[in-house]
Amino acid sequence: MNFKRLFVNREEMFSLGIEETSGKYYASFPVSNGLADYEEYYEIDKVKFELFQKDVDAAVTFVNKCRRQEMDELLIQKPGTNRGTAI
Repeated sequence: MNFKRLFVNREEMFSLGIEETSGKYYASFPVSNGLADYEEYYEIDKVKFELFQKDVDAAVTFVNKCRRQEMDELLIQKPGTNRGTAI
Protein backbone atom coordinates (compact mmCIF):
# COMPACT_ATOMS: atom_id res chain seq x y z
CA MET A 1 0.00 0.00 0.00
CA ASN A 2 1.19 3.46 -0.87
CA PHE A 3 -0.31 6.14 1.39
CA LYS A 4 0.14 9.66 0.02
CA ARG A 5 -0.51 12.54 2.42
CA LEU A 6 -2.32 15.46 0.84
CA PHE A 7 -3.27 17.42 3.97
CA VAL A 8 -1.54 17.54 7.35
CA ASN A 9 -2.77 19.18 10.54
CA ARG A 10 0.19 19.23 12.92
CA GLU A 11 -1.70 20.86 15.78
CA GLU A 12 -4.33 18.11 15.96
CA MET A 13 -1.88 15.41 14.78
CA PHE A 14 -3.76 13.90 11.84
CA SER A 15 -3.43 13.74 8.09
CA LEU A 16 -5.67 13.14 5.10
CA GLY A 17 -4.66 11.52 1.87
CA ILE A 18 -5.17 8.82 -0.70
CA GLU A 19 -3.96 5.25 -0.85
CA GLU A 20 -2.66 5.26 -4.40
CA THR A 21 -3.08 1.56 -5.21
CA SER A 22 -6.78 1.34 -4.31
CA GLY A 23 -7.73 5.00 -4.72
CA LYS A 24 -9.26 5.04 -1.22
CA TYR A 25 -9.22 8.29 0.73
CA TYR A 26 -8.11 8.14 4.34
CA ALA A 27 -7.65 9.95 7.62
CA SER A 28 -4.69 8.86 9.74
CA PHE A 29 -2.98 9.64 13.01
CA PRO A 30 0.05 8.35 14.93
CA VAL A 31 -0.20 5.54 17.48
CA SER A 32 2.33 3.75 19.66
CA ASN A 33 2.38 0.29 21.19
CA GLY A 34 5.51 0.70 23.30
CA LEU A 35 7.67 -1.10 20.73
CA ALA A 36 6.98 1.02 17.67
CA ASP A 37 5.25 4.16 16.53
CA TYR A 38 3.08 3.84 13.44
CA GLU A 39 -0.06 5.26 11.86
CA GLU A 40 -3.58 3.91 11.69
CA TYR A 41 -5.46 4.62 8.46
CA TYR A 42 -9.25 4.95 8.35
CA GLU A 43 -11.13 4.97 5.06
CA ILE A 44 -13.22 8.02 4.28
CA ASP A 45 -15.16 8.93 1.15
CA LYS A 46 -14.28 11.80 -1.15
CA VAL A 47 -17.00 14.04 0.32
CA LYS A 48 -15.54 13.67 3.84
CA PHE A 49 -12.02 14.10 2.48
CA GLU A 50 -12.97 17.44 0.95
CA LEU A 51 -15.05 18.51 3.99
CA PHE A 52 -12.32 17.67 6.51
CA GLN A 53 -9.81 19.90 4.70
CA LYS A 54 -12.17 22.88 5.09
CA ASP A 55 -13.79 22.03 8.44
CA VAL A 56 -11.09 21.07 10.94
CA ASP A 57 -13.66 20.69 13.74
CA ALA A 58 -15.51 18.01 11.75
CA ALA A 59 -12.21 16.28 11.02
CA VAL A 60 -11.15 16.35 14.68
CA THR A 61 -14.52 14.94 15.76
CA PHE A 62 -14.08 12.03 13.33
CA VAL A 63 -10.42 11.45 14.22
CA ASN A 64 -11.19 11.46 17.94
CA LYS A 65 -13.82 8.73 17.39
CA CYS A 66 -11.14 6.75 15.57
CA ARG A 67 -8.67 7.34 18.38
CA ARG A 68 -11.22 5.89 20.82
CA GLN A 69 -11.48 2.86 18.48
CA GLU A 70 -15.15 3.58 17.74
CA MET A 71 -14.66 3.47 13.96
CA ASP A 72 -12.62 0.28 13.61
CA GLU A 73 -14.82 -0.98 10.78
CA LEU A 74 -13.17 1.73 8.63
CA LEU A 75 -9.57 0.63 9.31
CA ILE A 76 -7.74 0.06 6.03
CA GLN A 77 -5.10 -2.14 7.68
CA LYS A 78 -6.28 -4.20 10.64
CA PRO A 79 -3.97 -3.97 13.68
CA GLY A 80 -2.19 -6.90 15.23
CA THR A 81 -2.70 -8.24 18.74
CA ASN A 82 -0.37 -5.61 20.25
CA ARG A 83 -2.42 -2.65 19.06
CA GLY A 84 -1.12 0.79 19.86
CA THR A 85 -2.90 3.73 21.39
CA ALA A 86 -3.15 7.22 19.96
CA ILE A 87 -0.24 9.53 20.67
